[in-house]
Amino acid sequence: MIVKINETIEYLKSEGISSPETGIILGTGLGKLVKKIEIEREIDYEDIPNFPVSTVEFHKGKLIYGKMNGKKVLTMQGRFHYYEGYTIQQITFPIRVMKMLGIKHLLISNAGGAMNLEFKKGGLMLIDDHINLLGTGPLIGHNHNDQGPRFPDMSQPYSKFLNDKLETIARENNITLYKGVFVAVAGPNLETRAEYRFLRGIGADVVGMSTVPEVIVANHISLPCAAISVLTDECDPDNLKPVDIDDIIQTAAKAEKNLIKLFSGLIEEL
Repeated sequence: MIVKINETIEYLKSEGISSPETGIILGTGLGKLVKKIEIEREIDYEDIPNFPVSTVEFHKGKLIYGKMNGKKVLTMQGRFHYYEGYTIQQITFPIRVMKMLGIKHLLISNAGGAMNLEFKKGGLMLIDDHINLLGTGPLIGHNHNDQGPRFPDMSQPYSKFLNDKLETIARENNITLYKGVFVAVAGPNLETRAEYRFLRGIGADVVGMSTVPEVIVANHISLPCAAISVLTDECDPDNLKPVDIDDIIQTAAKAEKNLIKLFSGLIEEL
């Protein structure tokens, strides 16, 4: 793994990517943030050594380097999912690369289904904690001690420092920012009524198919991170309707303007 990371870093540096300060991962339907970036370099995933290629039609599959609010950012416009057939280590490989390139913070976004009936479609939830139901984890296998400890602590997987700042920015901009627990499942099918009841019963507010592996790796390599879910549908098992993927994408796009305000405001302060 270390050999592959170094090979990827060498290529990216040769392409002019150096000393990014903040890493950003954009989830399903959440690509407009790149319009806020003064782009210096844009690279297709397929051109980057050892990078997986995003196979989801709603994910662009580009690594974008540039400045936002005067700060250097490295943005993944499109992420990888376990259901695409990649290993959990492949999915999280870019996180390790970004850290070794120099990022000091990681900001993550995703599209999720709101199971907490107090949360409304089109809103945002700041992830305070998570539950991993993917059936696997990115740290399984040989541990590279120079990357992180064999048994990393997960008592506070999301940075309180970053979360506090995001909540302050939300208040200052009159943005409703829910706060709760995200549960990751493998997908790609959506959940049954019984599964929604189960997931809510074990303490989850929002369900999705990403983010948790990336956060586990971020904690392993001591990279402070924060994550926000865009709530694209309401998952009330007693009033469940068939999911319209086009509607999910449209809802994510509408809610993204507030996500951009939060991430942009945070990057300005870091």
